[in-house]
Amino acid sequence: MMQRHRFYAPQTQFTATTVLLDEDEAHHLSRALRLVEGDRVFVFDGEGSEWECEITRAGKREAELSIIHRLADVVESPLQLTLAQALVKGEKFDWVVQKTTELGVTRIVPLITDNSDIRRAEGRAEQRLARWRRISLEALKQCGRRRLVEICEPVSFDDFCANEAGGNNLILSERSGRSLREVSADLQGVNQLSVSVASEGGWSDQELQRAEANNFFAVHLGSRILRTETAAIVAVTLAQHLLGDLR
Repeated sequence: MMQRHRFYAPQTQFTATTVLLDEDEAHHLSRALRLVEGDRVFVFDGEGSEWECEITRAGKREAELSIIHRLADVVESPLQLTLAQALVKGEKFDWVVQKTTELGVTRIVPLITDNSDIRRAEGRAEQRLARWRRISLEALKQCGRRRLVEICEPVSFDDFCANEAGGNNLILSERSGRSLREVSADLQGVNQLSVSVASEGGWSDQELQRAEANNFFAVHLGSRILRTETAAIVAVTLAQHLLGDLR
């Protein structure tokens, strides 16, 4: 089977018949993949649409493609799923961004929590955001999705609770709560959901109280204690299975 080469271009780079790739995408097309004029590729706009195209000009800094047709199949989950993930050190957060993008999350909110490994988002905040967005974009290309994942600036869990109050929100808790399947019975027909995952240190009493005060559903993932990155993957997968497109 021929490999499908996929590229990203925002809507501003499309006309009715052509699309321009920016320097990064053009370099990948012409130098890394060594594609040439006449080759067929696919371009998605980050807003849900994708087109099959033919390369008409392959430069190192810019590439022009002629649009052949728009793809009509559905690849995005009907569930608008937010993962609110406590910040963790090292490559764990990168891994969570990559894998949950593949699994269909709509939005990722990095959380500053009382027991998180990273207490503040100062210093390299912009570099972190740029890296996470780049990782997510590469995961989109690999898995076939067409809509960019919104990756937000880090916020405190208290602020997240206040912003999400009134929505359909789950919080993973080792201390209490029902199974995700039990809670899903109360969420049938829901197309928007958030799942909050603590760091290895867990939630503080104050954070659990704040979540309860804002009507977050406390859920658990069974009897085993999972690492935070494992819990995020399991929770997103189960949410997609119960309410999304992995049924």
